[in-house]
Formats: sequence, structure tokens, C-alpha cells
Amino acid sequence: MSWGAAFFYYRCPACGKKFKYGADAIAEFGPQFGLCPGCGVPGDYLFDGPRPPEDMDYEEVDEVIRFERGPLDA
Repeated sequence: MSWGAAFFYYRCPACGKKFKYGADAIAEFGPQFGLCPGCGVPGDYLFDGPRPPEDMDYEEVDEVIRFERGPLDA
């Protein structure tokens, strides 16, 4: 039996974007897991689990983010 997809939900403290990462993508994203797809700032963790009713308010990050210079380059 499967419970369906699980996600980690975040809000960016810099730009306010709401976004989510699939729990199955932790290894794929590595240290970039949880970074805002808009500006590269680490997001504020909100909650995790199956999709809540407000799921559509969160952008799903489904590819590794490429920044010219980001917080991990400092």
C-alpha cells in the first residue's frame, strides 16, 4: 500500500515564494535541497508529508537549480 507522494514545503524568507521538493529527490538535489528556485536562498521549512489542500499554492522544484553564484559558492 502506498501513501502517495510526500513533499517538503518551504517559503523563501527573501522573496516570499512558496515551493516544495519531493522527498524522493533528497539525494538528487544534495546540498541544494530546500533552496528557493527563484533566488537561491535557503527556504524556511514549513511542513512535510502528503499533499495538503493548499498544495497548488506551492511551486514544485523538479530540476537542480543552476545559479551563476549562489549561497553555496560563498
